[in-house]
Amino acid sequence: MPTVTLPPKENALFKRILRCYEHKQYRNGLKFCKQILSNPKFAEHGETLAMKGLTLNCLGKKEEAYDLVRRGLRNDLRSHVCWHVYGLLQRSDKKYDEAIKCYRNALKWDKDNLQILRDLSLLQIQMRDLEGYRETRYQLLQLRPAQRASWIGYAIAYHLLEDYEMAAKIIEEFRKTQQTSPDKVDYEYSELLLYQNQVLREAGLHKEALEHLSNYEKQICDKLAVEETRGELLLKLERLEEATEVYQRLQERNPENWCYYHGLENALKPITVEERLKIYEDTWEKFPKGLVPRRLPLNFLSGEKFRECLDRYLRMNFSKGCPPVFTTLKSLYNDKEKVAIIEELVVGYETTLKSCRMFSQNDDGKEEPPTTLLWVQYFLAQHYDMIGQQTLALQYINTAIESTPTLIELFLIKAKIYKHAGNIREAAQWMDEAQALDTADRFINSKCAKYMLKAGMIKESEEMCSKFTREGASAVENLNEMQCMWFQTECALAYKDMNKFGEALKKCHEIERHFVEITDDQFDFHTYCMRKMTLRSYVDLLKLEDVLRMHPFYYKAAVTAIQIYLSLHDNPLTDDSKELQADTANLSDKELKKLRNKQRRAQKKAQLEEEKKNAEKEKQLKNQKKKKEEDDEEIGGPKEELIPDKLVKVENPLEEAIKFLMPLKHLVKDKIDTHLLAFEIYFRKEKYLLMLQSVKRALAIDPDNPWLHQCLVRFFKGVSESKELPEVVRTVLKQEITRLFGDSNAKSFNQAYLTKHSNSIPHRLAAAKMMVYLEPSTETKAAELATALDESLSNRNIQICTEILDCLRSGVLGDCKDRTESYRAECHKLYPYTLAFMPPGYEENTKIANGDISTETEELANEM
Repeated sequence: MPTVTLPPKENALFKRILRCYEHKQYRNGLKFCKQILSNPKFAEHGETLAMKGLTLNCLGKKEEAYDLVRRGLRNDLRSHVCWHVYGLLQRSDKKYDEAIKCYRNALKWDKDNLQILRDLSLLQIQMRDLEGYRETRYQLLQLRPAQRASWIGYAIAYHLLEDYEMAAKIIEEFRKTQQTSPDKVDYEYSELLLYQNQVLREAGLHKEALEHLSNYEKQICDKLAVEETRGELLLKLERLEEATEVYQRLQERNPENWCYYHGLENALKPITVEERLKIYEDTWEKFPKGLVPRRLPLNFLSGEKFRECLDRYLRMNFSKGCPPVFTTLKSLYNDKEKVAIIEELVVGYETTLKSCRMFSQNDDGKEEPPTTLLWVQYFLAQHYDMIGQQTLALQYINTAIESTPTLIELFLIKAKIYKHAGNIREAAQWMDEAQALDTADRFINSKCAKYMLKAGMIKESEEMCSKFTREGASAVENLNEMQCMWFQTECALAYKDMNKFGEALKKCHEIERHFVEITDDQFDFHTYCMRKMTLRSYVDLLKLEDVLRMHPFYYKAAVTAIQIYLSLHDNPLTDDSKELQADTANLSDKELKKLRNKQRRAQKKAQLEEEKKNAEKEKQLKNQKKKKEEDDEEIGGPKEELIPDKLVKVENPLEEAIKFLMPLKHLVKDKIDTHLLAFEIYFRKEKYLLMLQSVKRALAIDPDNPWLHQCLVRFFKGVSESKELPEVVRTVLKQEITRLFGDSNAKSFNQAYLTKHSNSIPHRLAAAKMMVYLEPSTETKAAELATALDESLSNRNIQICTEILDCLRSGVLGDCKDRTESYRAECHKLYPYTLAFMPPGYEENTKIANGDISTETEELANEM
């Protein structure tokens, strides 16, 4: 159908519709649409119908908008406006591939339309269709060669395609057209020069990049970036004397920057430890108060020289009262010899400070202030906590708290000690005490909320966070709005531990939505960064977005979601009424009556809470509705609500798990858990080739991993017992198993693994679990194997002992009820503070009064 040309009056109205859309005056735009469409001659005018649909979409009326735009398109298939509008509609729904198709159709009817080409290029870079992006930017350059964005966009296309030399040539051609005075400060021109230099460096043209830096140095505003880049380039070009001068200048500018010392070392190339130390000794003379030049030599020194430098470093920090000194030394704790020296020195300080208020009796009579002893005790508490001696750590921190009961840091460390000792409830109480000392400190508030979540105190943590969230709004919803992902990941883990899978999945999906939003938010930067010339930051942003789901927050949420979906697949939720009947079948009438009353009270309480929640929700919805009505710039409709009950009753949990797994498989390949979770999913789906792929990738990372061993045994058994495998697949699998592990069967493979790792508790547990899996009659031997706690065994810690206890209780190691209690008692002797190893009934007997900290666990430990 040919495009209908509007007469002058209606055409003027149509132009006003376009202006209203651009200025977000949507109500006015609809009035003008009505004026055109009310004329019987133009009631089916395609472009006006399309614009009316687009305007309605901006007001949240999505279905009506799609109907109108499609109707407009049917009436005028040759109109570039209709196709463009349909593309914009698809874009607003994040259907970028569909939108690209629409723009391409629009360009068939108006191939040189600048706006459509710009919109197409934005979608192409958003979807990383780099070849298509380059073509579109070339068209835009041909149409508008005088525009800056045309040149820059074309150069960026080549840069992202890694054709660095071509990108550098395009930028140089464009730079020649820029008329700038050498003395004038122009930030945008400066950014262009720095971007050009970055492209030259990435192309490996180090000599040209250095010349470029020298030629245009005066016109670059970021002098620090110039110096740092020059140092880097001189090192790569092996011009070491000049590099030394550059890093010495940088060092004078900031003597606390670790990178400058590494640069200086690379430039001076010291051969011996003495030469290396000389670099830092020279710096001590220049900067006597510098802490970094005194800290860095501790990484490579040893013996007496290490002791001497450490002594100086610690004295400086303790005298000044520097709380993070332990954190700066934490990386040295991998070396047992250095840990012994640290302990010897600091314990010595404490003894002499107590007796004569000096670090050493050989000191020249200079007395230390009383706070020095406090910081030494603070350090020792962290030191003993780090090496697993929690009783000693608590003694030191308690002494420090007695002397200074108002110092927040002390309570924070006490909470940390209890957390590491396995008593998160006591830790949360002490963190609450720390928070009470300064209620205006957001960091302590967040820490306290995090500890409460780890202790399963979800409501209390929400109340804690509400002190810093927006008034009049629910703390949880406000934290979700603010994309506060640490809270949501911890919340998901807390709900998972409480078996509230629906609530946990809701948090995981909320985090997934945040990452989708972050990906979508880059859309606005494609035009903004080119306009503002922040090109280095823009390219960094694009590279970051490509690996966004590598972030620990996403990884944590994805792993949690996958584990829940696997659990839902293994143990599908049963009907509540059936469960209730099973539970009440064995109860007497009196007990049944008591249970019914208890249930009734709980139901009533839940109903009151639900009503209160609904009233609050209604109030918030009214406020939101009011805000929406006032704000005509609202784009798109509301998102689908995440309902825990609906999430937990998903039809195919494994398919949902795969959605979370795929980004991890692409981006977090270096973590073994990614491949083992993949195996767990494919094992349940009986996809043997994908199982093989997962175990092979895991073997490349850590062939001795205990979880991987369990996967391999199950895989061997599955291959040998499966009768539905096609013959070709079975042949491939058997060939691969033989190639990787020889001709051993599952039992002999498990025995060989046990023999190899007989001294490691986690490995013994893995082998024991597989013994029972392969042959249930071996449960007694397996339980003995897993529950050994000899000091000669390695990797003995709270986490693995807790896991073994859970396995005994759950029956993974067979029926071991008699062994469970004795194992718990043995673990309790080893780890007296750990909540998981406390005697039965401990939690019921422990009563924590409001605002009072229980010291029952301390007393128990002291009795041991």
